[in-house]
Amino acid sequence: MDIRRTVLWVVFSLSLLMLWDKWQQHNGNPPMLFPGTSEQVKPAGSGVTGKANSAPLPSVAGTPSAAIGVDAANSAAAIKGETISIITDVFKADIDTQGGELKRLELLKHKDTVDKAKNVVLFDSSASRTYLAESGLIGGAFPSHKTVFTARPGARTMDATGSLQLVLDAEQGGVKLTKTYTFKRGDYHIDLKHDVTNIGETAVTPSVYLQLVRDGSKPEGESSFYSTFTGPAVYTDEQKFQKLTFEKIEKGTEEHASKADNGWIALVQHYFVSAIILPQQTPREIFTKKIATNLYAVGSIVSLGSIAPGASASLDSLLYSGPQESAVLEQTAPGLDLVKDYGWLTIIAKPIFWLMTQIHKILGNWGWTIIVLTMLIKLAFFPLSAASYRSMAKMKMVTPKMTEIRERFKGDQLKMNQAMMALYKTEKINPLGGCLPIVVQIPVFISLYWVLLASVEMRNAPWLGWIQDLASPDPYYILPVLMAVSMFVQTKLNPKPPDPMQAKVMMFMPIIFSVMFFFFPSGLVLYWVVNNVLSIAQQWVITKKAERQAKPA
Repeated sequence: MDIRRTVLWVVFSLSLLMLWDKWQQHNGNPPMLFPGTSEQVKPAGSGVTGKANSAPLPSVAGTPSAAIGVDAANSAAAIKGETISIITDVFKADIDTQGGELKRLELLKHKDTVDKAKNVVLFDSSASRTYLAESGLIGGAFPSHKTVFTARPGARTMDATGSLQLVLDAEQGGVKLTKTYTFKRGDYHIDLKHDVTNIGETAVTPSVYLQLVRDGSKPEGESSFYSTFTGPAVYTDEQKFQKLTFEKIEKGTEEHASKADNGWIALVQHYFVSAIILPQQTPREIFTKKIATNLYAVGSIVSLGSIAPGASASLDSLLYSGPQESAVLEQTAPGLDLVKDYGWLTIIAKPIFWLMTQIHKILGNWGWTIIVLTMLIKLAFFPLSAASYRSMAKMKMVTPKMTEIRERFKGDQLKMNQAMMALYKTEKINPLGGCLPIVVQIPVFISLYWVLLASVEMRNAPWLGWIQDLASPDPYYILPVLMAVSMFVQTKLNPKPPDPMQAKVMMFMPIIFSVMFFFFPSGLVLYWVVNNVLSIAQQWVITKKAERQAKPA
């Protein structure tokens, strides 16, 4: 029995099933596979009420464990804040003096996926998207993300000094809270400092909370033909990287680290991340919660201890909001580079990406980097590929004999298998010889797929001519067509299946896969085209050599 063809048949069937499932989701139908991974409802506004799901919020100074920011006086405040716009060379940040919340963050060096004339907007507070960074105090009727702050005068546009600050003040419940945002040139890091002063007559025990709030919908422009992660993440030294889902937060079944003195919390989406990092050795509570319909939060709470009248306490924190560039993430906080999702083959994918960066330093073009990397991987697996193609060449030469055996023993499966095994033994053919070398290479190929899919470096990166964004589909479908042609040529080089039905299926596979790859990033399709061309060249040479050696015999 030809196991290789059976394996290909199974792979093809699963591919068709997954393609159909994605098409169903694309047309608004519930997914047939993994139904819990794509539940979405329409985004709601940013009403911040609700209770913690995964970790209870602390009771501070007798205050019950209620949701953050639902103090009645604050919620009923009729005074509206003003929006202050801060402009640097990488950001345009809108900060609302009501709560001092970061309600809009535009990345000036990254173009939008849907409309290339616009920039990427991460934080947003609009009818279609809610994504906010909020902070304040709990433990009493203290300033929160609903309190109206007063902005101190100062510059709002980055100048030659390379640093820009926005200072906000608010007083409530005998406590003065000062929030200081610090922006730096060329930097996606925002320093956020909370200074708390007791201006009352009795001691207070406030806690600072910092949270990221987002609706549970996928970013606009996400492909229906491949899945990327969108949701909260938590990292601690003890429990390491934990990806969370909006669906489990909705149900109250999400599990994650709830207490630590290290790590960070984040919101992750394809290519970009926002993370709040507190100083090491700072005890904090970590929580996730549902705030409203399709609105969720992940955050940290830090107790400042008892503050006597006239005394002060402060907390430094760091907000990173920008692209998932590995080198920057590694320097920002331990484990933050793990938000760049390589799937379960991270141990292989990270060295592959490191090799890509070294090649790119020499070539300066990510398209040519992909081509050279594909050639190097093909060279590394040359002995395995050669063994596979030699086995396939032998199988191709004995295909007429295999067809004859199938016809002769059509009604007797046992005798047919015995005759096949005798033929393999006589011709010195290993039926697994063409399959096993390919199986060994699969983890590397899958890892490379995730590297190309997850790397923001490919976003808006040109190759040549018509390919101006390796992270977007080929606008003229030239690469998918070339891939279909290369797959068709490969099919002709492979042994023809004795079964007519399998033969027809193998002929249609190039068309089906090329249609699917119409919607894949052009960088991925470029890799497959180059890989197929190299495979064809190698297989053709080995097949011709095997035929020449077989003629004298």
